[in-house]
Amino acid sequence: MTVQLSVEPNDLGLAHAYADEDLIVIDKPAGVVTQPGRKHTRDTLLNAAFATHGKALQNIGKARDYGLVHRLDRPTSGLVVVALTQDAYDHLRAQFAERRVEKTYLAWVHGAPTPPTGTVRAPIREQRRGGRKQAVLGKGRGARPAETRYAVRVRARGVSLVECHPETGRLHQIRVHLAQRGSPVLGDREYGRRDDRTLGRNRIGLHAARLSLTHPRTGRRLTVQSPVPPDLMDVCARFDLSCPRVWR
Repeated sequence: MTVQLSVEPNDLGLAHAYADEDLIVIDKPAGVVTQPGRKHTRDTLLNAAFATHGKALQNIGKARDYGLVHRLDRPTSGLVVVALTQDAYDHLRAQFAERRVEKTYLAWVHGAPTPPTGTVRAPIREQRRGGRKQAVLGKGRGARPAETRYAVRVRARGVSLVECHPETGRLHQIRVHLAQRGSPVLGDREYGRRDDRTLGRNRIGLHAARLSLTHPRTGRRLTVQSPVPPDLMDVCARFDLSCPRVWR
């Protein structure tokens, strides 16, 4: 008997930065939505994961998001973890909730945040505007603590490459925190410059470059890295930014 999968499989050719019997780490391109929803029923990262691991994800079930441990915004590229067993999902979700996953993002921003190295601690609340969720800084009903460590790595011609380490996982956290420091992410017309067309459609200068977590089966530390994608290397070339070799 053929089992009908809950998410339609669609092999989008997304690269796996890491894979074993317990989890996969997918290197998501900018412009790809993480999970199915309105207007995106078969062109998402989860559709692609079902194409290669559909039976395992179906067994995990909807209650556990079919193995999807966390998400990235559509215009952000980089690493996304998908569990392949219920035990792995529960273990990984607990790590994210308890802030035991080390996340490193690279952000290409206008100007440079002041000071060049520091920590932003500014609560974030979510609101809906035009049917979309939006992050709002400041205290108020529903506001939750949010913290981002950052350091400017390279700067040239009015643009900087900033390494960011979010200690919490709030909606659009890095984007709003860097904008608060006066350096919005390139291409981010939602929290930055409304006329910013530095990058193409469905792309901002933000890349989830590294994840470090405890493997749910072995207990060993697993670190996975994604090199800077070609379109962001082009940004470096355009602004004469020398991308550090460790991220290439």
